[in-house]
Amino acid sequence: MKKTLTLLVTSLTLSGSLYAADMKEEIAKILRENPDILFQVIQENPLEFMAVVQNASKQAQQQAALMQQIQEQKEFEAAFSNPLKPTIRNDEAIRGTKGAPLVLVEYSDFQCPFCQRGYNTVMELMKRYEGKVQFVYKHLPLDFHDAARPAASYYEALRMQSNALAFKFHDAVFSQDINKLKQGEPYLKQLAQQAGADMKLLEKTLSERKGEIDARIQQDIAEAQQFGMSGTPGFVLNGIPLRGAYPIERFEQVIDELQKRKLAKL
Repeated sequence: MKKTLTLLVTSLTLSGSLYAADMKEEIAKILRENPDILFQVIQENPLEFMAVVQNASKQAQQQAALMQQIQEQKEFEAAFSNPLKPTIRNDEAIRGTKGAPLVLVEYSDFQCPFCQRGYNTVMELMKRYEGKVQFVYKHLPLDFHDAARPAASYYEALRMQSNALAFKFHDAVFSQDINKLKQGEPYLKQLAQQAGADMKLLEKTLSERKGEIDARIQQDIAEAQQFGMSGTPGFVLNGIPLRGAYPIERFEQVIDELQKRKLAKL
């Protein structure tokens, strides 16, 4: 490598171009017109070349991560000035304490492994802030999860029987192996029966109120998309979006900030 580059620099020196302002352009021109020079350098020094590539890749990743962090912080700050406003319907299934100062809305996919992680975080959050959280589960079934939409329909049909049944079904899905959802209808019926559902009423609801159930799920999807939720899980905590399966510390950071700004009294 050194030999080849030395010859190139020597050539430029002899031609009087070494001290020219456009030296870099001259070198680039030579390399473009004679790419074999670069190939030869790589062949002669493969280990050094790979080390340079890996280092550049690492620096690029660090820079990208930093830029993403800066962008997220900007969005985080802006959210307090312009909080999101999810629709809380009159018949919404609410877990926790109605009227609690912390309102947590989740847009989720029953077949998503990250949503399973989000489920655990939500449950832990509700323990830490017992009596101070009201939680609403909404749907964002992803197209590539075939079992997510049917599971969402079961949740809604069970909610029409009682909120408690819906959340028992919700917990059963996420507390077990979500890959079992691929078993389809038999597994969904099994979970509903174990939750204590009236199975005849459930079957009737899924059939006769299918249009109503589909429309409700679609409303959730549209709202999630409006809020920029393209993946799952997505959360809105007192109007502040958290797009992803963040650890509980991130939620606590939002809660601390809400209290500092006197936007939530705990």
